[in-house]
Amino acid sequence: MSPLSAARAALRVYAAGAAVVLAQLLRRCLGGFAEPAGNNDSKAQDVVRRLKEETSNDKVEFLYCDLASLTSIRQFVQKFKKKKIPLHVLVNNAAVMMVPQRKTRDGFEEHFGLNYLGHFVLTNLLLDSLKAAGRPGRTARVVTVSSATHYVGELRLRDLHGSRCYSPHGAYAQSKLALVLFTYHLQRLLAAQGSPVTANVADPGVVDTDLYRHVFWGTRLIQKMLGWWAFKTPDEGAWTSVYAAVTPDLEGIGGRYLYNEKETKSLMLTYDRDLQRQLWAISCQMTGITDVTQDTLLG
Repeated sequence: MSPLSAARAALRVYAAGAAVVLAQLLRRCLGGFAEPAGNNDSKAQDVVRRLKEETSNDKVEFLYCDLASLTSIRQFVQKFKKKKIPLHVLVNNAAVMMVPQRKTRDGFEEHFGLNYLGHFVLTNLLLDSLKAAGRPGRTARVVTVSSATHYVGELRLRDLHGSRCYSPHGAYAQSKLALVLFTYHLQRLLAAQGSPVTANVADPGVVDTDLYRHVFWGTRLIQKMLGWWAFKTPDEGAWTSVYAAVTPDLEGIGGRYLYNEKETKSLMLTYDRDLQRQLWAISCQMTGITDVTQDTLLG
């Protein structure tokens, strides 16, 4: 990526973010964001209530997992499986955004390694637990969090780590694009296997968190001055992920891109099955995950 291309990537990312912020500001003026009610289903509402209760007291147990380390991910999975706890929902949400050029412990560019490959490995290693917990009519669910920046992302299969000319904006957008492609291919594999597991993408919008520490100073200023109004609160930003995890409307349905609790179209490129397959194969090679695509889809 040339310096000019890096500058273009930055402009595209900020333009995408500005468009989302303006849309959120308009919605705020017209009444704001309503908490999802699961299509007025009492069971879904009860799940949302219980999620809030469970995560606001000391009943929750935490296990350490560093998504920037394949060793840490594998250790986490081993510890989790030893507990023999049913796994009904996996939400892939951790991320870094526009950080300076640096590598994970395994030598991957940090955006691609942590935002994407970490979740790729974690999901694949937990698939057997998800399949064991799911059943027809009550499928287990994988919810992967992407963002509107995937619309301006470019997948550089020959230079996924940005070694030629690094752009933190381009790297971040690429990682979010990769997550969408990964989810769609995962859903194809799950469907072909007849697995009681579904995979969907959640787009939280622009949320008022500390994730913006490395962005352009003007963006941080806007966040400081207008974040309380134009940005979503952390609770509001989580609603689409919660909706994807519990709503009866998505029972047995996967391969969807969800924004503001509604299905919408992702970047047209993300529906390219050949590109999905190529990224999956490369990801397997990088991480040591067995690629079952040939046997599952073509066997």
